[in-house]
Amino acid sequence: MNSFQKVIIPVSFFILSVFNVLFAQTANRINWKEDLKVYKESLEQKHIDIFHTITKEDFIKEWREIYNNLNQLSDFEVIINLMRLTRRINDGHTAVSIRNISTHRFPIEISLIEGKWRVIKTVKKYDYLLGQTLVSINNTPIKEIALKVSEVAQFVENKYSLKERTASYLPISELLFYLKLIKFPDIANFSFLDHTGKRQSVPLTAINNELWVVDKNKLEMTTGIPEIKKVSDSGFWFRPIANTKALYIYFKTYPTFEEMQNFGNQLVTYIQENQLRQVVIDLRENGGGDLYVGTVLAYALNLSDSIDWKDGVFVLTSNRTFSAATSNSALFKQLLNAKIVGQPTGSNPNGYQDMDSFVLPSSKLVISYSKRVFRLSNELNSALKPNLIIKQKWQDFIYGTDTVLNELLKIIKKQQF
Repeated sequence: MNSFQKVIIPVSFFILSVFNVLFAQTANRINWKEDLKVYKESLEQKHIDIFHTITKEDFIKEWREIYNNLNQLSDFEVIINLMRLTRRINDGHTAVSIRNISTHRFPIEISLIEGKWRVIKTVKKYDYLLGQTLVSINNTPIKEIALKVSEVAQFVENKYSLKERTASYLPISELLFYLKLIKFPDIANFSFLDHTGKRQSVPLTAINNELWVVDKNKLEMTTGIPEIKKVSDSGFWFRPIANTKALYIYFKTYPTFEEMQNFGNQLVTYIQENQLRQVVIDLRENGGGDLYVGTVLAYALNLSDSIDWKDGVFVLTSNRTFSAATSNSALFKQLLNAKIVGQPTGSNPNGYQDMDSFVLPSSKLVISYSKRVFRLSNELNSALKPNLIIKQKWQDFIYGTDTVLNELLKIIKKQQF
């Protein structure tokens, strides 16, 4: 149904011969004592319940250990220690964001698929690495590397988001260097296995994030359903599914409240005019937004009498479904009698949510925190689990085929008769 695709944006690829001054000790430029006080006081004041998992005594003890050892720590070591402490709060919305910090990355993106760390994106120069399995860095097994990175990865709420966040943090060169996983800050030997099992070692040099954004190739999985009705951007649209009485809603990003109202009106009209019976809401790539905007979609769909409200509503989720997207999935299950299909969500429908943030004055680190507690499931401290578990197959992925949607479409087509 779909074809394997590579997206190539050609620009010059620059190899950095030296790393920037971030790796130098710059305690005179960043007032970490001030930042640490703001970090502690702000979290205690703003978070709805910062000590729901870690005790106040343990939190202060670890905070003081960082504070009292500042003279022995480089800037990035302070950041790593703050990341480790923040993880102990055990709240996926309370995190240290490094988006305001200049970092570098090795030029690959990986994903754990079928138990192997697969290369799914890279820069043009290393196009031949796409689809290969990363097995070690500087002869350290990838399992050991991933374990250490997972201890400081941020925005983790359960074991499913832990896998996703570990993959996103693992290529950051500063992180690997200060976790003592590589010897040099800007270069390391990466070992890969190709599809035949042949092993090769490739020296990779770290690049800045600006270059990474514009110069990469990727394996791209497509649904095979071309978008038709757009709201705001290509992150939110709907389209009828050919040869069925089903409608597919691609819900990657949240529109504004007003846009969702307009979208809902279009949606109801289209469903009624075409007497559609099934609806598929795809939240697999949705990292969150405004929970209450999502309820407007549920309200609109509820006005469509032609839908099979017993068996015809499906919500697709994955380990990347997070925050409001998880909450809306749980609400759609209740309000629309939806069947959840795919993989467990990366966040929990019961837990600390409604994220806000503040900026540390000297380092400019962004610290996020939770303002509310939501209770949208009968299961505590657990992901939203699918009624029907379908895993993406690697062999489908490399050819751009969406395993989950294809399997669901087989079910939908059977319902037509």
